[in-house]
Amino acid sequence: MKFFTITLRSFPPMERTYLPVLLLVGFAAVNAVAIIGLSHLITRSRPTPVKQQPYESGMPVLSDARERFSIKFYMVAMLFIVFDIETVFMIPWSATFRQLSCAVPLVAGACPAGHVSFFGLGEMLVFMAILLVGYLYIWKKGALQWD
Repeated sequence: MKFFTITLRSFPPMERTYLPVLLLVGFAAVNAVAIIGLSHLITRSRPTPVKQQPYESGMPVLSDARERFSIKFYMVAMLFIVFDIETVFMIPWSATFRQLSCAVPLVAGACPAGHVSFFGLGEMLVFMAILLVGYLYIWKKGALQWD
């Protein structure tokens, strides 16, 4: 224990705050290298033609991996990202909903009687309406149809 106390006091205050993070990163790196090294030392390699074939998700390889994908695949991926970002915007809104829906500062974490506004709710309803219009547009265009 005295060793760590002497070591910690030898660092300036700024570096002392990052020391736990650096220790964690160092431990994770040493652990990863040790596990990979031990697996190479302990296991024996017995390659066979069957073991050398590529294998993914329980399915045998059917064709070359460098084939073209349908544009629908990329459209669905982009739509997933757009609607995933929607969730990222909803989380901070829900955390500040009480403050957004009160015309005066909160008192003890609650809005005083008679000062409730619908600004916070209206803000999210406009956001959801814009997303709904976008969703209906891509639905009508057939971006969600997988032919």
